[in-house]
Amino acid sequence: MPNTETPIGAEPDYDRLLRANLERVFNERDAGKRATALADLFVDEPVMYEPSDVVRGREAISTVAGNLLDRFGPMFRFTPVGGAVGHHGLGSLRWQAGPEGGPVTVTGSDVAEVVGGRIARLWVLITPPEG
Repeated sequence: MPNTETPIGAEPDYDRLLRANLERVFNERDAGKRATALADLFVDEPVMYEPSDVVRGREAISTVAGNLLDRFGPMFRFTPVGGAVGHHGLGSLRWQAGPEGGPVTVTGSDVAEVVGGRIARLWVLITPPEG
């Protein structure tokens, strides 16, 4: 009897993709470079789910990233914590953020649905403060 199961393709490099998202999108202050990164890393019509909003499209995601960087100042950076993990099209990466060389002000995780090696949907999960 012939094998009719569809073979599972190679998994994307979740760590490279999600780290590049932090560095090239959410740490990038130049809007032109950020747009290039979004074109490289995201599908044509991505959706990002934030705790208080749903953001649709590359341009809107770029605006959110730029506004965050503007709001928190020139030294604010996102830094990965450990490596990304994933399988079957779903990857996650923990991160922390704050002023470069300063205290961590927020932590969270990015969880991404990856389609064709690019981010289709991104959930930004903020870790609640302890206490």
